[in-house]
Amino acid sequence: MKKYIIGFLLMFCVTTLLLAQEESSAPEKDLPVRAPFESGILIDQQTSQIPTAKTLEMLIQHRFGTVEQGIKDVYGIYSSANIRLGLNYSILNNLMIGYGLTRTNMYSDFQVKYNLLQQTRKNTTPVSVTLFGNMAIDGRKDQTFGTEYKFTNRLSYFGQVIVGRKFSDAISLQVHGSFTHFNSVDSLSNHDVVGVGFNGRIKFSPQSSFIFQVDAPLKIQAISEQKDFEVADPAVGIGYEVSTGTHAFQIFISNTNGILNQHSFMYNKSDWKNIENWRFGFVMTRLWGF
Repeated sequence: MKKYIIGFLLMFCVTTLLLAQEESSAPEKDLPVRAPFESGILIDQQTSQIPTAKTLEMLIQHRFGTVEQGIKDVYGIYSSANIRLGLNYSILNNLMIGYGLTRTNMYSDFQVKYNLLQQTRKNTTPVSVTLFGNMAIDGRKDQTFGTEYKFTNRLSYFGQVIVGRKFSDAISLQVHGSFTHFNSVDSLSNHDVVGVGFNGRIKFSPQSSFIFQVDAPLKIQAISEQKDFEVADPAVGIGYEVSTGTHAFQIFISNTNGILNQHSFMYNKSDWKNIENWRFGFVMTRLWGF
């Protein structure tokens, strides 16, 4: 009987040691980095941040008038404004869809954002790669589009590839390339625009960050329908962001009135080097889990 007991104990010890060795040799899962950005949007541009699945995100994006009148209209705050209201929903942890309505041209936009790659904490994946796209419908009167009106004249599209990296708890940076297409433009304009840009945040307290954005349309003759043409002016913005677990608030100054990406890349005609073209704006986001 003692032999059986001793044999059983030896088998139990050997099995336990083997299981422990297997567990210790199994590679530890490399998780995505924590919150490279506090919001899915930075001034006007998208970030790689997508809330967890079953989260609803509400956005209010507001742009005031230019500061050129000074105190007369409180540096544009009492002047005409552009505003976009949006709702986004995370279907998966890396997939989000959304809808927004913008005052300028009464654009209705439908968008999708997908994290193709997510940067990981142990640098197994050193960068995040995010795909973003939208389709906008111009909501102005039919007469705006001339005598050859078709519904498809209202449509415009924007596609973007975003590559980003969280370098530390304080610094996150992104670069992106984009393509804009409008079905209908005036006779002197191009239907297509290729653009590049970069943006980022520098965090200087647990809840506060300095933020910036630079977007530049490229003058590419190969895709132009005109022999001589001018591209839109670069869009530049700098600001301050404060955030909590479910809220983010950004206040900034920028040289563009456009909020929808394709509108800015196609139509911005405000030279960032002229201070009178700058205007204040803000972005508010709020998250709800379901």
